[in-house]
Amino acid sequence: MKKLLFVITLITLCSFTSSTPKKAYQLFNKSGIPVDYNYLLQRASEADIVLFGEFHNNPINHWMQLELTKDLVKMYPNKVVLGAEMFEADNQQALNDYLSGKINEKQFAEQARLWRNYNTDYKPLVEIAKQNNLAFIATNIPRKYASLVYRGGFEALDTLNNTEKNWIAPLPILYDGNLSAYKNIFEAAGGHGGENLPKSQAIKDATMAHFILKNYTPGQLFIHYHGSYHSNHYQSIYWYLKQKKSSLKIMAIAAHEQDDLSALDEKAMKLADVILVTPTNMTKTY
Repeated sequence: MKKLLFVITLITLCSFTSSTPKKAYQLFNKSGIPVDYNYLLQRASEADIVLFGEFHNNPINHWMQLELTKDLVKMYPNKVVLGAEMFEADNQQALNDYLSGKINEKQFAEQARLWRNYNTDYKPLVEIAKQNNLAFIATNIPRKYASLVYRGGFEALDTLNNTEKNWIAPLPILYDGNLSAYKNIFEAAGGHGGENLPKSQAIKDATMAHFILKNYTPGQLFIHYHGSYHSNHYQSIYWYLKQKKSSLKIMAIAAHEQDDLSALDEKAMKLADVILVTPTNMTKTY
């Protein structure tokens, strides 16, 4: 009798468990159709530039970046270039010196302005570049220059000396305030900061696009990591890249969180070519 009860309990538990699977993520295409990792890898492998948008504190986003990067490097050894928002352009020399072995990890941390989640989330990507002798490009504008735009508009950048101008997109800066990426920032702030607020975002996008293009050679595959907002809806970095070189094959990946992973939220449709969806309650790295 005890044995029978044990079997019944076990069957009941197994039945309950199988009826409530827990998924860590789901991939969708821009039309909301579920796709798998092979679809993501195939689309990425066919691109000139992959724009991987992330939520900075989402562990599944970082894991997927790592797995996709490793697989693309295996597919195209010596042809992949990496780049990231998380490194400011004036830290490029320190990054180069670390990759080449001229300085150690401690010295690199002292010389570069590393994000607080560098060790857990971005170091693995840098190590891929180091181990495979790949270039890793610091694409972001130094924060102090973005702050300069917030205080004085694009015109304030004219006050920079020639050396400082090497760390930003070439002047004058192209800007379309009607793009929803910038209109939404303006409206969310209730007009606080005026047009200089979205312009301080645009200078980051323009600079990242500039350094991507500066370090991209036809035949290569450039993978760039950044906050998802910097390429959502094919705007921001994506828009600046296309303004400079419309023939580029750009594949965009966006991050999104929602409670139910069975179907893509309507608001997330057409965020990117592939949308990486994770549960709203996903554990955060900070």
